[in-house]
Amino acid sequence: MDRVGTVTAISGPVVRARFPFPVRPYEVAYVGHDRLLGEAIRISKGSADVQVYEATDGVRAGEPVYFSGELLSVDLGPGLLGSVLDGIGRPLALLADREVYIGRGWRESPIPTDKKWPFKPRLKVGDIAMPGTVLGNVAEKEGFIHMVMVPFVPEIQSEIAWIAPEGEYRAFDQICRLSNGIELTMVSRWHVREPRPVARKLGLEISFLAGQRVLDTLFPIALGGSAVIPGGFGTGKTVTQQQLAKYCNADIIVYIGCGERGNEMTEVLEEFPRLADPKSGLPLMDRTVLIANTSNMPVAAREASVYLGMTIAEYFRDMGKNVAIIADSTSRWAEALREISGRLGEMPGEEGYPAYLGSRLAQYYERAGRAVPLGEPLREGSVTVINAVSPAGGDFSEPVTQASLRLSGAFWALDKSLAQQRHFPAINWRQSYTLYEEDLRDHFVQLLGREWLELKMFLNETLERGQEALEIVQLVGRDALADEDRWLLLFAELLQTVYLQQNAFDPADAYCPLSKQKAMLALLRSLDEKVRASLSGGTIYEQIEALPIKQELLRLRSLPVEDFEVEAKHWIDSIRLGDLGR
Repeated sequence: MDRVGTVTAISGPVVRARFPFPVRPYEVAYVGHDRLLGEAIRISKGSADVQVYEATDGVRAGEPVYFSGELLSVDLGPGLLGSVLDGIGRPLALLADREVYIGRGWRESPIPTDKKWPFKPRLKVGDIAMPGTVLGNVAEKEGFIHMVMVPFVPEIQSEIAWIAPEGEYRAFDQICRLSNGIELTMVSRWHVREPRPVARKLGLEISFLAGQRVLDTLFPIALGGSAVIPGGFGTGKTVTQQQLAKYCNADIIVYIGCGERGNEMTEVLEEFPRLADPKSGLPLMDRTVLIANTSNMPVAAREASVYLGMTIAEYFRDMGKNVAIIADSTSRWAEALREISGRLGEMPGEEGYPAYLGSRLAQYYERAGRAVPLGEPLREGSVTVINAVSPAGGDFSEPVTQASLRLSGAFWALDKSLAQQRHFPAINWRQSYTLYEEDLRDHFVQLLGREWLELKMFLNETLERGQEALEIVQLVGRDALADEDRWLLLFAELLQTVYLQQNAFDPADAYCPLSKQKAMLALLRSLDEKVRASLSGGTIYEQIEALPIKQELLRLRSLPVEDFEVEAKHWIDSIRLGDLGR
């Protein structure tokens, strides 16, 4: 019997339907004659409130509502990399080839149906297929091998009766048949709101390298960790996230434009295919999945977009990849929750957000981590979450920022005053923090030696002492300070300008590897020691101030990493501060 209900009320994207059969929470429903996609988000006796992911214009009371019996799911398989999806997983590139606007009720799998993929089996007849076991490989992109895995269904464990020989097949072609009669293709489906299972979780002890000095040095996060980037309008959240997407050490990038302006997503869509991956030299888009849900798209789809992105990230994690999921921004996602909650007539919490805002955010953040996926062969993967938050007026005490702060391991606070000074990334080193410092200590020592810890301590202490000296200057004036304290003020400014600031438009400075970060800090420490020794020997501060130190440091910063150390040593050796006597 068809499971068909009837529309009884409509309030924006929320439709109330009456039905004479059981419906489960978050069951997918198709509303009206256009069969608009939605989910049953609240169920009462004989009726349900359906959250519709498309505009409900034109839907009338009395139209049918078709309940599918399934949960909101996405197809996972070859062809996801390089794709552009909307908030509910529809391939926008495919739509662009047909028409300008998204048609009402239009549905299409994100997996290409006609393209053939080179499949190479890894199992043979008689082997046992377990959930998560790799059936075979597909060379999806140059340098990327896509693992075709047995779906995570408990009853699927069985002996392989037939498996396709090496050759080219469509994604939905049968490639395996089990002895219990189940047939498998390269495509599997997964409920986007449900975390994909893993064999076991791993510790967060390997660093996520951003290539941004202020982050890698002062506020690092771990592979599988989580970070939040809060900041008001114009502070550089989107640019910072795009820099991370370009240069971080993740294998796969899932970028979610959640309620952001269309021109920002257009910039991403135009720029990423032109950018060369610093790892392989191939287009950056080849290892990226973009989910575009701009501010003019149906608001309800924002709520689903982050779960869709997380499910895709977990899928690549299960192949043993390190995935970075970058959401811009969760404030727009929370606004969608607030709007839907208001239409349902729920009791509002702080600033009108629903009372369950924190628990929904927790469900999302807790899906991050490093893990050993199910099945053979043994592999490790991770999902690292980096979310932007857009607090109104830059107020970090608002609910979304505070809830994110409690759930994330790193807090990269953007400062409007730094942005106005054209200091980017505009990350305030006094407000920001990380909880991964101790966990990553051994990993950084292994990469850079124990001197790295000393250099980091030198940087932190100098910045702090410089801030204290600046507070004294505001009381007594700069002229009242001793020469050593005046140099401290100048040197702290140099650290912020030369080291913490980074030029995203300079090819040599946009990405800074750890080796160059260490060399830069060592150079700055040597400079400080040399100047202090000279001041102690009788040099006047004004003579130090007259030297073109800042210009030379900025010149050295723009050198490629292979030239930096040689040039830096030559420059520091050439300074003859001892000749500057009183």
